[in-house]
Amino acid sequence: MLKFIDDFLNKTTMYRLTLYCVAGLWTLALFFSSLGILHYNPAYLIESLIIVFIVCFTVNEIFAKIYEAPSNRESVYITTFILASIIAPTMGSKNIYFMILAATIAMASKYILAIGKKHIFNPASVGAVIASLIMTNQAATWWMGTLFMAPFVLITGILIARKIKKFDLLLSFFVSSIIFIIGYGIYEKQTILSSVYGIIFDSPVLYLGSIMLTEPMTTPPTKNLRIIYGTLVGILNAPFIGIGNFYTTPEIALVIGNIYSYLVGSKQKLILKLKEKVKIANDTYDFVFNTNQKLNFKPGQYLEWTLLHQKMDDRGIRRYFTIASSPTENEIIMGVKFYDNPSTYKQSLLALEKEGGIVASQLAGDFTLPNDKSKKLVFIAGGIGVTPFRSMVKYLTDKNEKRDIVIFYSNKTAEDIAYKNIFDEAEKKLGIKTIYHITDQSGFLNHQTIEKYVPDFKERMFYISGTRSMVLNFQITLSKSGIHKTQIKTDFFPGFV
Repeated sequence: MLKFIDDFLNKTTMYRLTLYCVAGLWTLALFFSSLGILHYNPAYLIESLIIVFIVCFTVNEIFAKIYEAPSNRESVYITTFILASIIAPTMGSKNIYFMILAATIAMASKYILAIGKKHIFNPASVGAVIASLIMTNQAATWWMGTLFMAPFVLITGILIARKIKKFDLLLSFFVSSIIFIIGYGIYEKQTILSSVYGIIFDSPVLYLGSIMLTEPMTTPPTKNLRIIYGTLVGILNAPFIGIGNFYTTPEIALVIGNIYSYLVGSKQKLILKLKEKVKIANDTYDFVFNTNQKLNFKPGQYLEWTLLHQKMDDRGIRRYFTIASSPTENEIIMGVKFYDNPSTYKQSLLALEKEGGIVASQLAGDFTLPNDKSKKLVFIAGGIGVTPFRSMVKYLTDKNEKRDIVIFYSNKTAEDIAYKNIFDEAEKKLGIKTIYHITDQSGFLNHQTIEKYVPDFKERMFYISGTRSMVLNFQITLSKSGIHKTQIKTDFFPGFV
């Protein structure tokens, strides 16, 4: 069952998964309403959705033309379903005006409330917040926070968290929310059971955390910062947090969290032009991009790459790829492996002509070298999972920084080996040993091979990068060899198509 779920998650993007989730939840709410389980008029639900969609779509198209920016339809659809899920579906004139205002502000915020072409706020949240400040007697009701919707919202949250591998974010949010709300309940002499029930089945906590907190564009780049972010929003989400007569709401909590995320996160959004396309191994290419500004990153981090193209498939126009280049190099390099039946994204990438453009943003990732330079390391790479190690090793070579590192680089055939010149140069200059493992000749890399070349393997930190199945298999192998999970850092690529 887990394999089936992971296979599905690997074949879709984070944004498309979110769209499926919000659309599915809204459709389920419509079904429950038609059965009388939820006390909302199904016709009003549909009318609300149509109104919000028309406004979101129109405003987005207008601002995209004004700012000469790409029009991201996925964002329009996601924001539409979220707004239709947090604003009560009633057809009173005031509520309709509130929907229209919130939808207008939500889509406009991506262009107006942006610095360096990077938007700061979750569109739906900031739309609801500003609209409620203008129409003081109206506000988001988060009407999906009910007993019947809770299990399905929780399931979508688990799916999204499994996709983006940021359980730390959700856990910090839910734990801080629960602690504060239960603590307040005890202070108000409520039972713990009633407080827990209220949190899970009669509040926006699940929807806020599962659907909106996880938006990549407004999430901090590293684990520790994400934990602080989740905790901050969880605390502010408590309904009794306020100053005087002003109390926070879920949307205000998220907007404040977004400000924190912007302050601590990467603020760069680069428009890159293709300099050259270089074949570096069997069906593997380096896409070398020129940039007019320096990207400040650590070797091993990744970017979100947006490539507009016609007739896109279900995986959309955005992907996450590790930066293959080193901060010491002037160009930005993306290393990509092409398989049979590639996605429309990869087809368009391969067809990209010189000076063709791509947008790079959302710098993030903890898969970086330890600050302790004396720490002994083992790098294990499978196929194109070698890109973060190319970045790290090139950086160390250019800086002439010696570290005790052994690299195991596994490929199906010798023709699949990429960046051999980089690793061979590092061995000559720094003594970084690379073992090129060919599975067609020697079978899969195993712990006996590792122990043969690294007798002191139990003293080392292991970095593993490759497909999810490869990463999981090596985690199990290393665990059986006595390597504690704190000695293992992982990086995997969710799909290569």
